[in-house]
Amino acid sequence: MKRKIYALVDCNSFYCSCERLFRPDLKNRPVGVLSNNDGCFISRTNELKALGVKMGAPYFQVKDLCEKNNVAVFSSNFALYTNISDRVMNTLAKFTPHLEVYSVDEAFMDLTFIASKDLDSYAREIKACVEREVGIPVSIGVSFSKTLAKVANHLGKKSEKAKGVVVLTEDKLLDIALERTPIGDVWGIGRARTEQLKAMGITSAKKLRDFKNDRVIQKQFTKVGLMTKEELAGEDRFTLDFLYQKKKEIMCSRTFADSIVDMDDMKQAIANYITDACEKLREQNSTCAKLEVFARTSPYKNTPQDYAFAEVKLLSGTQDTLRLIQVGMKAVEKMFKPGFEYKKAGVRLCHIVDERESQLSLFEPGDDTRSSQLMRVVDLINRREGDGTVKSMACGVTNIAFRMNRNFKSPRYVTGYSELRKVN
Repeated sequence: MKRKIYALVDCNSFYCSCERLFRPDLKNRPVGVLSNNDGCFISRTNELKALGVKMGAPYFQVKDLCEKNNVAVFSSNFALYTNISDRVMNTLAKFTPHLEVYSVDEAFMDLTFIASKDLDSYAREIKACVEREVGIPVSIGVSFSKTLAKVANHLGKKSEKAKGVVVLTEDKLLDIALERTPIGDVWGIGRARTEQLKAMGITSAKKLRDFKNDRVIQKQFTKVGLMTKEELAGEDRFTLDFLYQKKKEIMCSRTFADSIVDMDDMKQAIANYITDACEKLREQNSTCAKLEVFARTSPYKNTPQDYAFAEVKLLSGTQDTLRLIQVGMKAVEKMFKPGFEYKKAGVRLCHIVDERESQLSLFEPGDDTRSSQLMRVVDLINRREGDGTVKSMACGVTNIAFRMNRNFKSPRYVTGYSELRKVN
């Protein structure tokens, strides 16, 4: 039986690459993307990394460095990134019948049907196609298991000679690659496990692969740890996951740019979060029967502290934004305490089931055809015209305190007609 062949396609500095896609003037300029509220760097180009800016570095700490070196800094624009990600994944799907979308910027591909001698050229064809049709640079690692494909991909990103593609199917090359891979860089090996493995003398991926006592590995690091070791030996243990797993809980929360001290402001914030969460609920064709609402003060400020929480259980499941906003407002009235400066709030949808399995109740009306049709129309308009084009008045119409700091946000370009790229 032919051995499995996996490829991992990883978009390079994905969020930054999305920003560069519509700004060719940024091609050789340092670029960084910040987290919510313009807090920390969550994506960096190689030019920014060369300046010594670390992943997760707070922007305020390196602001002077960025200004001195003409760094292009952007607020996170997830509507844009998600759209570009979909385009990348649709392009990859042309090259294999078996594709696992692992994250917004990564995907595993089954290339077992490709002859060994053709793997490098096929991977380079995939890379060229994505970069030509979508405009996003990618790196590709190919080997006998998903873990080895991760190792190959990591090397492909670092090696200028590889030009973004590394195929590890020869024993000699595998030994060299695993020898050069620190144990902390192996997929699934976290910080705590890294320290434990180092204490056992296992400092590289090759030393883990060659460790003789499997029982010790399983005892110390569970069955998953043993499977990782076997994957490094080229055994197929983590197969592709083709099934879309519906979320069992959906949460939407934000840290505010300015603290909230007024109940009406809190209600507007919660209404917006319920709206976002319900859109995700309908995307997976589900209903929920429990809503949790919470808010907390900042633990870093010398002010009175509070954690406010309320929950509402429904007798019949719903995916109607307006219905959940109505019960959410009552939850805010129940939990809100005057005199506290709330810095973060959010909602969580629980007891989620498929809409076809949603239970009805004799004592509470469920979603009717009219409300379902209304929600579908609202979602359609918002997808076409941009988030928030149609929303409940409970969400407010002005930029109040709960809005995030997004001082460097780029246009949505491809997700809103009003922000399409203008060409002179």
